[in-house]
Amino acid sequence: METVNEIIQWLSNNIRTVEPSAILDIAIIAFIIYKLMMLLRRTSSGNVVKGVIFVVAAMGLAKVLHLYAVDFILTYAVEWGVLALIILFQPELRRFLERVGNSSISKVFVREDKPEELENAIAQTVIAFTSLSKDRVGALMVFERKNFLDEQISTGTALDCAVSAELLKNIFWNKAPMHDGAVIVRQGRIVGAGCMLPLSGNVNLSRDLGMRHRAGIGMSEHSDAVVAIVSEETGSISVAVGGMLKRHLAPETLDRLLRNELIPKEEPPATAGAKNLLATFFKPRKGEAGDGKT
Repeated sequence: METVNEIIQWLSNNIRTVEPSAILDIAIIAFIIYKLMMLLRRTSSGNVVKGVIFVVAAMGLAKVLHLYAVDFILTYAVEWGVLALIILFQPELRRFLERVGNSSISKVFVREDKPEELENAIAQTVIAFTSLSKDRVGALMVFERKNFLDEQISTGTALDCAVSAELLKNIFWNKAPMHDGAVIVRQGRIVGAGCMLPLSGNVNLSRDLGMRHRAGIGMSEHSDAVVAIVSEETGSISVAVGGMLKRHLAPETLDRLLRNELIPKEEPPATAGAKNLLATFFKPRKGEAGDGKT
């Protein structure tokens, strides 16, 4: 107990010497670093970051163990690596700066949830998939969650429109130019069509699964996305989540599954309060213009 009291006393004495501005300074830097790391999740650049951390750790280990040759090579590699990183992260840096220039600060750092649009997207998807299933028209639809899918969106046609059953049926019509690719939905809006997805590397998949299903499973393996699929051969509706495929779904089951996976659960009061405070802090002042998108 004496040790605990000493620790509490030490913390109490030191906390009093810390200025509020220092706490705010650290909090802002930590928040920016966190959000920059979240932005890196939009692409596979996160793997590059892991590689950089590994090299830095190897440098530290080489210094501790007095591995002079290894330390010499890694030091020069890091010096040239700064330039290499600027080249590697050029697309991400450019996108970030574009968002800063075209949006308010809240839109750069705070990702707003839009449950109304998401609910409409689910309802319209169920209507469209029911019709496509009856007509045996193939479809592949990806609902983005926390892992951003900018790489996949860049392989297709970029869009920005609300989800509607008629639009989906037109996109997946077998003579439409984008019917072979995937439609990607972000926060209840279609952001890409005709997009290419990574195929699953699972060798144990059933032989009767075609490329559309393998692409859907592959996308769910590489991200936390929810992928809905209509088989062109059988008209069967399936959903892939976390590398697992749920097949032969009824429209009612599809609706329930999508809602369970995509509609955010109610947050604890503390978490919701912190998010509201953050959104208020970054909310544009009166007179500031938005980006004009609807």
